[in-house]
Amino acid sequence: MDVSALKALAQSVRALSMDAIQAANSGHPGLPLGCADFGALLWGDVLKHDPSDPSWPNRDRFILSAGHGSMLLYSLLHLTGYGLTLEDLKKFRQIGSKTPGHPEFGLTIGVETTTGPLGAGFGNAVGFAIAEAKLAAEFNTPEHAIVDHYTYVLAGDGCLMEGVASEAASLAGHLGLGKLIAFYDSNDITLAARADKTFTEDVAGRFKAYGWQVLQGDAYDLPGMKKLIEQAQAETHKPSLVILKSIIGYGSPHKQGSFEAHGSPLGAEEVQLTRKALGIPDQDFYVAPEAVSYVKKRQTEWKVARADWQKEFDAWAQASPALKAKWDQFFSTKVQVEWPAYKVGDSVSTRVAGGKALNAAAKSLPNILGGDADLATSTMTVLQGGGDFLKDHPEGRNLSFGVREHGMGAIVNGIVLHGGLRSFSATFLVFSDYMRPPIRLAALMKIPSVFVFTHDSVFVGEDGPTHQPVEHYAALRAIPNLLVLRPGDAEETNAAWNLALNHRSGPSALLLSRQNLKVYTKPAGWEKDFDLGGYIVHEPSSAPETVVLATGSEVNLALEAAALSKKSVRVVSVSSLESLKAHPEHLARLIPSGVRVVASESGIVQGWEGLITKGSFLGLSSFGESGPGPAVAQH
Repeated sequence: MDVSALKALAQSVRALSMDAIQAANSGHPGLPLGCADFGALLWGDVLKHDPSDPSWPNRDRFILSAGHGSMLLYSLLHLTGYGLTLEDLKKFRQIGSKTPGHPEFGLTIGVETTTGPLGAGFGNAVGFAIAEAKLAAEFNTPEHAIVDHYTYVLAGDGCLMEGVASEAASLAGHLGLGKLIAFYDSNDITLAARADKTFTEDVAGRFKAYGWQVLQGDAYDLPGMKKLIEQAQAETHKPSLVILKSIIGYGSPHKQGSFEAHGSPLGAEEVQLTRKALGIPDQDFYVAPEAVSYVKKRQTEWKVARADWQKEFDAWAQASPALKAKWDQFFSTKVQVEWPAYKVGDSVSTRVAGGKALNAAAKSLPNILGGDADLATSTMTVLQGGGDFLKDHPEGRNLSFGVREHGMGAIVNGIVLHGGLRSFSATFLVFSDYMRPPIRLAALMKIPSVFVFTHDSVFVGEDGPTHQPVEHYAALRAIPNLLVLRPGDAEETNAAWNLALNHRSGPSALLLSRQNLKVYTKPAGWEKDFDLGGYIVHEPSSAPETVVLATGSEVNLALEAAALSKKSVRVVSVSSLESLKAHPEHLARLIPSGVRVVASESGIVQGWEGLITKGSFLGLSSFGESGPGPAVAQH
């Protein structure tokens, strides 16, 4: 380990971070200044990566859970050669730049996940580590270990206060994720005060109770930190938490060690004083020549390491052609599924149909890994014959998250982001409230996570209004880029799963019923229009006077009402309201001009305005009641 070169790299990180934040007159200098030595050590000496091939499958993953410290990451990406230029750093926090205020997946090469909401990245990291363990179990042989990388995550006090980190850490300890190493930037400061104003718990004791190995050290002792990382790597049966005592705003004469260094630029005068205190030349965006020459040498070594892995991979592929074919299948986006067949009149809940569809998909797509929040017998999402993903059985396909909905969503996103696996979660629709942050982040990242929500209406019944979703359809539809699907029968549930599995530009939410719903007659080629947001499921014998737009369980009700009506009624099964709105030409074909338009859905009216005739919404405007489902619906 070249301590001198790594110190030069750390000083360069500090210089670039201070100046970029000052140029933007916005940002968080405290973490980059305080964690620069750690960042230089990890990225310059420890991390297995190759900037010339940022999508290398066996690279180590680094996640900055404390996303407000983004200039630490951007500086390291620039210095190690990920194509982030000095001009990009100078455009920090500006519209259209590659250096937004918080790291964004898909925008900046080398950023593994979008972080910013504290703790979210920690949850993602657990997902990455689960994916690594699963793929290693699937593909490694005694002769060739082609999946053997680490997941590193940097978290701060705020991250560890958040519930999502607690949920994810608890599950990670239970699963014994030995390739997960978390670093805790313990600087005793939060945004507005000293941490001990709100946070005095024994973090080390807490993580030991979770089943983690806990190590402690100094954030400015490079050899000491290197030994701690080696200790963490040597523990293969537990995740490790490395607590690093640091000083926020390190080097700033007037602001280090205080919350003033957390979330505001240091100020031009303080930047100059900090440079002087740290021994950095008084030069804007300074990069130490020793750091440049060191990285150049390391870039060659990183390329050699990646090339050596490629040779190992090729030897593995030649020795194990069946595994190589399976690998290609895992990393393919192709979907060919033989979906379950139903007859008109079959009565089956869409949660049961969803379970059958999921299992049909799992037969064709061996890379599906997912599970539920302790509701397997209710959500019907168990992969039959898939086995459980456990500490000593990482090849399993059923991942039991426990009652940890927020952590579940973040972990599923991490699994999807890792690559090579498709992932889903499942719980009751009313508990989507606990999962909103990871759902929103999946939509922001445009990743194909699948969120299954059953018990989707007041027909839940006896459990009462705490478990009966009312506002949840609208709440989920309000998230941009989230495909919300509410199928009306078993055949539509097949179509919903097919659409979700083929939808690669964002997440999907499947809203499924507890109660049985009859399979109804459909026109030829209905699936194409289903994918556009809806199709005509019933056409009257004469020109329609009224068009009823219905979703989910209300499609059956609309069909029954149309059969009894003396008026000419067209019924449209709306699979996705937002998709329907996004295809105005298709919508115009479904709704002729001048007709009355009614919507029927067991939720609130929000989202339907503008489509329906005033006063023509058949839904809910209040919470439900405890009682048998049909009686509650009648009430």
